[in-house]
Amino acid sequence: MSDLFDTPRAEAPEAPRPLADRLRPRRLSEVIGQEAVLSPEGPLGAMIAAGSLSSLILWGPPGVGKTTIARLLAAETDLSFVQISAIFTGVPELRKVFEAARLRRQNGQGTLLFVDEIHRFNKAQQDGFLPHMEDGTVLLVGATTENPSFELNAALLSRAQVIVLERLTLAHLERLAQRAEQDLGRALPLKAEARERLLEMADGDGRALLNLIEQVMAWKVAAPLDVAQLGQRLMRRAAKYDKSGDEHYNLISALHKSVRGSDPDAALYWFARMLEGGEDPRYLARRITRMAVEDIGLADPQAQTHCLHAWELYERLGSPEGELALAQAVVYLALAPKSNAGYVAYKAARDEARRTGSLMPPKHILNAPTRMMKDQGYGAGYAYDHDAEDAFSGQDYFPESMRRPVFYQPPERGYERELKKRVEYFARLRGKRQGG
Repeated sequence: MSDLFDTPRAEAPEAPRPLADRLRPRRLSEVIGQEAVLSPEGPLGAMIAAGSLSSLILWGPPGVGKTTIARLLAAETDLSFVQISAIFTGVPELRKVFEAARLRRQNGQGTLLFVDEIHRFNKAQQDGFLPHMEDGTVLLVGATTENPSFELNAALLSRAQVIVLERLTLAHLERLAQRAEQDLGRALPLKAEARERLLEMADGDGRALLNLIEQVMAWKVAAPLDVAQLGQRLMRRAAKYDKSGDEHYNLISALHKSVRGSDPDAALYWFARMLEGGEDPRYLARRITRMAVEDIGLADPQAQTHCLHAWELYERLGSPEGELALAQAVVYLALAPKSNAGYVAYKAARDEARRTGSLMPPKHILNAPTRMMKDQGYGAGYAYDHDAEDAFSGQDYFPESMRRPVFYQPPERGYERELKKRVEYFARLRGKRQGG
């Protein structure tokens, strides 16, 4: 038995490192796709050149180099690099991190604290960073895929500069693929079209591309694969879409503005993007109906009805058939005449109501169910419009001390051309009746 313990054990061979780890840049100049912020004229390049790195929030999609940049910034500035994730770190762990950073500082060593997914910390936890940032215990570098202005405390944002990192383009991904081929010592076994499809599958995510390349390089193939063969062996990466995050709001904004801009093709594209991302069609039905109310209005009164019918068809048919009815509503709205005159008039009326909300209606349009109210002049002088010429009395229905405003001003578009004629007709009659 003693031999079993006395015999020296051979060291276990080191596990192979993933391609993404092997290709992690060693210098900031090797980072692909973020030249705008890392160049000497960019915000990070200028900070490093001046030797005055401040706390940062790196905002960008997955796989664009947030962690790598933070690590290299620590190396460039001789700071100790400490990485935590907001998903797995609680208050007790944070206290230990800050205490260790305080001890390093006493020994003359600064700390760059990299917080991945920093938006996952609640507001109180975010406030906990402030004193340690202010006294220099840590230089904070947070990473987030969500809009910092929505997800981070104003106090935290005031102490950190937001750096926007861009999604990698196909050209950036091609450079990354060439770097991988150099490391592996051979070319990807793909034809040109299949190679381009592989880059598209990564969807702007460099880490995802390297993982895909690692899979492809492990295949034993006799000849380069075409697009169809690649599709058989490799599932397309799901598009990045968070139904409660930035992508949700970005895409619904793109859909709404494409409809408003009368571009049915672009509107259908963003509608399809949201469906492919897993968006609830009922949410889209509600938002499409809102577009009809807000951006088309009375220029095409049928638009709202069309949306409601499409919504009802979806409820009856379900997915995927009912989604076609919603798609047709999107096309109808994009091609409908546009007017926000009703929307503008409504907001103006609300503003005026808030400003003059205590004024009484004129007495002549108040009912007088009691003798006392009649004695007070309620209803006196009311003109019954059906008894007037053209069924229009032209009386003033605004408060007596209020100058008559104009809220609704229909444009010369769609059905509102006819409504504009009616508005002008009644304005002329009102002038005659009141003038007489």
